[in-house]
Amino acid sequence: MKISKIFAIASAAVLMVACGTSQVEGSQEVRDLLPSKAQVDSASYLIGVNFGSWIKGNNFGEVNYDQMIKGIKDWMKAEGTPQDSTFFKQFKIDPNEMNTVLDGFIQKRRAYTGALNNEKGAAYIEKFLQEEGAQKTESGLAYQIIEAGNGKKAVADQDTVWVDYKGTLLDGTVFDENENINFTLNRVIKGWSEGMKLIGEGGKVKLVIPGELAYGEYGTRGIEPNSTLVFDVTLNKVGTFVAPAEEPAKSAKPGKK
Repeated sequence: MKISKIFAIASAAVLMVACGTSQVEGSQEVRDLLPSKAQVDSASYLIGVNFGSWIKGNNFGEVNYDQMIKGIKDWMKAEGTPQDSTFFKQFKIDPNEMNTVLDGFIQKRRAYTGALNNEKGAAYIEKFLQEEGAQKTESGLAYQIIEAGNGKKAVADQDTVWVDYKGTLLDGTVFDENENINFTLNRVIKGWSEGMKLIGEGGKVKLVIPGELAYGEYGTRGIEPNSTLVFDVTLNKVGTFVAPAEEPAKSAKPGKK
């Protein structure tokens, strides 16, 4: 039976701990080659850190640590090897079901996180729209023009903009910040592309971008599903897209068919 990759990695980590906790054998000279207790403790702690990183990185939330420790202990006391036909019958849940169980768990966590962020984003935008000059477009983008800038604006999605910007989460955490960097508007999130067309060169705008116009239901690194994002942007320059000229059709030479 096939074991999931995640399970194999986790099992390997647990087996590393086992090397320092199982009954030792051999002569004193051989036993002296074993890691010291301090080394075992340090390795065990860092294996725990690795598990914690995996749990947090996958947005597992608050897991049941008692059940997690039980799973570790059950693996440690299991007899035989995964190649034996009866090996997995020793567990409360068949470890071969790990991918199915974890996928279902992650989907539920993602759905919860996305719905919660939708609620938070809607409440934030509602409050933001009470500020002077704040508006919302038909798509749902909320914005506040600080300075309109001049008459040169980005119009096409193929236009390029040079900007200074800072992007924050609703709690004020800065997740991205740059100065005088350029983007082509068809290569950024929808809310950004739309927002940059609202001001001219030299203009400043605050964009509050709901999740559906940002990174959507899956999010991205450091940004949870359906997160509403806040950007303070200064538009320094607009580069207007110019379509390449079509080459004239080549005429046939005399005498040629």
